This record gives sequence, C-alpha cells and structure tokens, in this order.
Amino acid sequence: MRSRIFRHADGVIPNSLAITYALSGYGVGLWLMMSHDLLLALAATLWFAHALIIAAYLFHEFAHDTVFARHEANHWGGVLTTWLTGSCYARYEHLRRKHVRHHVDRADVISLDTKVLIQSSPVLLRRCVLLLEWCYIPAIELLMHAFVIALPFLHEERHRERKRAAFILLVRISAFTVLAYYSIQALLLYVIAYLIMVTVLRFADAFQHTYDAYAILESDKVPEDKLRDKAYEQANTYTNLVSVRWPWLNLLILNFPYHNAHHEQLALPWYRLPALHHKLYGDNNRQVIPMSRLLLPFHRHRVTRVLSDDYGVVDTAAGKADGFIGAVSVSFLTAV
Repeated sequence: MRSRIFRHADGVIPNSLAITYALSGYGVGLWLMMSHDLLLALAATLWFAHALIIAAYLFHEFAHDTVFARHEANHWGGVLTTWLTGSCYARYEHLRRKHVRHHVDRADVISLDTKVLIQSSPVLLRRCVLLLEWCYIPAIELLMHAFVIALPFLHEERHRERKRAAFILLVRISAFTVLAYYSIQALLLYVIAYLIMVTVLRFADAFQHTYDAYAILESDKVPEDKLRDKAYEQANTYTNLVSVRWPWLNLLILNFPYHNAHHEQLALPWYRLPALHHKLYGDNNRQVIPMSRLLLPFHRHRVTRVLSDDYGVVDTAAGKADGFIGAVSVSFLTAV
C-alpha cells in the first residue's frame, strides 16, 4: 500500500532520513566548513562529502522512481540531487534515460570514450592525466564532468541546451565567488569534499560490471554482437559489499553495492535490497566481492584502467579479484 507521498509505506522513514541527511549535511556542513576551528572544519568536510555521496545515490533512486509515489516528484527530487552533486549541467531526464539504457542494453552506455581521447592526445597532456591518476586524483572523472558542461557547445544536436548550460555555469561560478568572498577555506574544503565524492563513486562503479562499454548518442544502438540476456547480466554484475560481516555498513553508500539484487529487481528501493539479496543468493553468492578485496586492484590498476579496454579477470569461483582492472568514466552522473 502506497503512502500519500512516498511510493511505499515502509519507505517513509528511511527515505525521509536519507533526504534530510543529504540536505542538512550540505547546508550545515558547508556552514561549518567556514569555522576557524580547523578540526571542526575538517570534520564538517567529511560530513559534507558524505552528504554529497548520499545525494548521488538518492539520484539513482529517483531515476528508478523508488522514492515518491508520483513520477513528477521523483523527477524534481532527481533535479535537486543533480544540483547538490554539481551534475546539474545535464538535464535530469537525459541522465535518467542514459542510465535506463545501461539496464536495458546490459552495457556500459557512456557519452565519451575517454580511452580513445587520452590515447590520441598529445604526449604531454596524456602524461599529465596519467600522473594525476597515479596520484589518486580522478582526472578522468573530472574530464567527464567537464565534457557534460561542454557538450551543448560541441554537438549541434544539443545546441538548444547552450543557454541553459551557460546560465547554470554563471550561477555556480557566482555561488563559488560568494563562497570565496566569505571563506577561501570553505571553498578549498568544498573542492576536497567534491573529490572525495567522485572518488567514492568511481571506486564503487569500477567493480560492479564487466560489461562492454559503448560511447554512443541517444539515437545510436548497442551492437547486437552477443547474447546479452539475463544470465549474461548476472554473470557480469558484481556485489561489491562494503562489508559482508557488518551489512549495516553498506548503508554508508545507500546499499548501492547490492548490485546483483538491484539488477534483478530495478524498482526495488534501496532499503529492501539486503533482504532480496539474501533471498536470492543466500550466503554463497559467487558474485560477491567485498570492497576489502578491491582496494588492492583499485590501487594497482589505477593507471592501467585509464587506457585499457579490458576490465580484467574476475575469478568468482576462487573469490579472487586481483586481476579485476575495473571500469572508468561510467558514472550515472555523467552519462548524458
């Protein structure tokens, strides 16, 4: 039975808490980042960064219409989260449509082939990007966000979005200017928090699929070069849990790691995913790879994955992920 506002009656409390946390963490966290007490400001930065992370995963919930009863309400919730996460340069419906294609086409449907772009770039530029990635600075993800801003000015089919993109860019530059006027410290801490958000999202995204990636426009189709059925989907999807022993820790990223369960039932809200995972797979799902096993490959292949078309080898039978190179530039916040 649906509540009057939320899609599910049991979603009133968890969704209200998540939304309140994201909004309060953004507003109060940003205010505390101006504090002259450096320890308080740094603690607020972590809170602010986590609020951005929750907002990003709330966007994912809004995109699947799992939060509110009405599609229009989910739409505006999604729009709000794009502003919170700095992804507002793209229209929410474009981001949502491209993410839905990820599920329908069972592929990583991206907007820009960053690997081809980097490989074809001047040597100095390529080395700078790889150096930044080696230093754990998410240069490729930042490039994707910059591409989203520039897209209306690069592709004629998006020319109608130019005024909107320019206006949003002006609004955000003005907001950052005001923030800098009141507190350069808060602006610098904002950048750090934003980089933390991007890094957390890219770490989770990197090890959830071994799909084929295609840089295509809205009207293009994924090549029908293989059978991408339900069995293919589940075999190439991984549940990269924050913790197996303490499942509540997965709430830190809104249960997004329960990815096989999510792909099994797309309309299931985030707070029901652990129960569905246990029902479907029990304790012996070979697709489960705890994040503790992914830290080493994330570190070891941080430069390799920038240029490699191969996501690597995942030995689910042996529970080994050392050869899992992972994906890059597949964030749902930059798929337009």
